[in-house]
Amino acid sequence: MERNKNILLFVLLGLLTVGLFTASVFTGSVHIPVSEIARIIGGGEPLRPEWKTIVLDLRVPRALTALLAGMGLAVSGLQMQTVFRNPLAGPFVLGITAGASLGVALVVLGYAWIFTASQSIPGNWLLIASAWLGSGAVLFIIMLVSVRVRDIMTILILGIMFGSAATALVSVLQYFSEEAMLRSYVIWTMGSLGNVSRSQMQIFLPAILTGVLISLISAKTLNALLLGENYARSLGVSITAARFTVFLSTSVLAGTVTAFCGPIGFIGIAVPHIARMITKNANHRMLLPSTILTGGIIMLASDIVSRLPGHESALPINSVTALIGIPVVIWIIIKNQKFSKMV
Repeated sequence: MERNKNILLFVLLGLLTVGLFTASVFTGSVHIPVSEIARIIGGGEPLRPEWKTIVLDLRVPRALTALLAGMGLAVSGLQMQTVFRNPLAGPFVLGITAGASLGVALVVLGYAWIFTASQSIPGNWLLIASAWLGSGAVLFIIMLVSVRVRDIMTILILGIMFGSAATALVSVLQYFSEEAMLRSYVIWTMGSLGNVSRSQMQIFLPAILTGVLISLISAKTLNALLLGENYARSLGVSITAARFTVFLSTSVLAGTVTAFCGPIGFIGIAVPHIARMITKNANHRMLLPSTILTGGIIMLASDIVSRLPGHESALPINSVTALIGIPVVIWIIIKNQKFSKMV
């Protein structure tokens, strides 16, 4: 009976994911008949050549970006909440997002002439590389610390400190930057799902799938860590190896999403709790797949809302995800229960 319920749940989540992905492709400021979109996706030629460009080069990559970004942020949030046993933990906890932001700030605000010259680079690869290097640098520091520090809460505090230090450096750069460069950086911090081109998808897609695969393989380890590191040790789990695996997966997921889409908040915190409410299960073999699908669903829905069908302008994706995530965070705080009772 329980197995049938789980199968039905995943079927419904899968159908909802496919439905929202399709709706995202059909949604946009330019009206394209449904029959023409179906013809384009099927490999046919539309009545207007520009429609093919809009669908294949803009809408499909954007929908796929939303799906992958939601999955990546949701999984990284679930892993952080499990490892730190903190219901408010998210991808930002280890300072990964702040490190990526610092990398971009150094290029955009610290070396404005480099950023100006990089505008000729297709897809703005310089910003992506700088964000990756920033998040990777923070990950390297965290790895060094985790080898020597056994207390997971100490690592949590140090991660927050590293993030705060990176944010402070960004503030200094903002203070001394030119107005035009500051505007470019602020726009980047609002997040966008429409900047990933088809060529960039060749890197974005494998990176996200790799991070998700690592987390799925680590489901058994995450179940052990959920009950505490001492319990995990009693089961023969290597805490150092477990931390390395989880931190690596989280860094790949959060760092990649931030590099390509900018910092996107609240998805990593809110989605794991929504998945727990849906599944009513703490087993990561069940929770991870449901979190993956729920993250994709919520990000696709947020992207559709942000584009305001019929209008040329689009809301910053961070504004929409905040409207979804903030009520969940408030609910967690008001509930005032221990993490072990919430799962």
